[in-house]
Amino acid sequence: MELGIGMFGDLGFDQNTGKYKDAGIKIREIIEQVKLMDEVGIDVFAMGEHHRPDYAVSSPEIVLAAAASVTKNIKLASGVTVLSSSEPVKVYEDFSTLDLISDGRAEIFVGRGSFIESFPLYGYSLNDYEQLFDEKLELLLKINSEENVSWTGELRAPMQNQTVYPRAKNNGKLSIWRAVGGTPQSVLSAAKLGMPLVVAIIGGMPIQFKNLIEFYKQEYLNAGHPESEMQIAIHSHTFVSDDQNVVEGYFHNYKSQMDRIGKSRGWAPYTKMQYEGGRAKEGALFIGNATEVADKIAYMKEIFGITRFIGHMDVGDPANDVMMKSIELFGEKVAPQVR
Repeated sequence: MELGIGMFGDLGFDQNTGKYKDAGIKIREIIEQVKLMDEVGIDVFAMGEHHRPDYAVSSPEIVLAAAASVTKNIKLASGVTVLSSSEPVKVYEDFSTLDLISDGRAEIFVGRGSFIESFPLYGYSLNDYEQLFDEKLELLLKINSEENVSWTGELRAPMQNQTVYPRAKNNGKLSIWRAVGGTPQSVLSAAKLGMPLVVAIIGGMPIQFKNLIEFYKQEYLNAGHPESEMQIAIHSHTFVSDDQNVVEGYFHNYKSQMDRIGKSRGWAPYTKMQYEGGRAKEGALFIGNATEVADKIAYMKEIFGITRFIGHMDVGDPANDVMMKSIELFGEKVAPQVR
């Protein structure tokens, strides 16, 4: 099983100044953190895409390209590319370029994203939410698998016998995963297409997703795809410290981000009881000491049969030194215990 770390580039909010943390400082910290991930043997790094004042990264491929220059082995993925509001040709071009820079380490996680700011920003209508994604995924997969592309859709101009350059290292093919939040229709689509699956489990109890993942396995095999090539990942909020005081203190970072998002979605203020419930064995938070986190990841392997775990590790913008320690522990203590 592969073990990875994901980030959204959360920006802490300073109540005294009324401003978010400087995005440039945050991005430079991310590059430093990915370099450490590579050094401690983490398998995958996934960088999210957002278009909001509380996140630093709107172009994951740029950050991943910078990370490629300071790493040697770690796979570099978007987590996720909001494909509905992206141009598939440019997505392939950017990630094939990243693939060449990194000597074959680029991956794309495609999804609809959990926010909608990119739609009006890039001039797309939310009325076309489903159709945009389906059409663009079809085109991206075609570009990924064929040298010369001819394609016709309804919401984008057609392509006639055109080739997208440069081609990625593996005969032009990038690893493209489908990232979902729990919608059966999305899971079914991924299964039929034979795409690797990433399920975001960030609340409630992971066991609630078991039927969904079993549904994916069943439909993947029904579609005639080989079981040996099936890949399933989960992506969950994660933070590691062997200092209980740090784990307790991290609640404030976590709460700040949950409350900021929740304010626009009508959520009640996040509570310590929710935090501790999420940290329990049956909860969805992989937050605790190295043994607690390792045991919980192993439990995910047991109930889901996952082939990859991505720990989303920068929720609430923990201080850089605290993040570096969490990454170090994840690579040097959690990973060996899981393996």
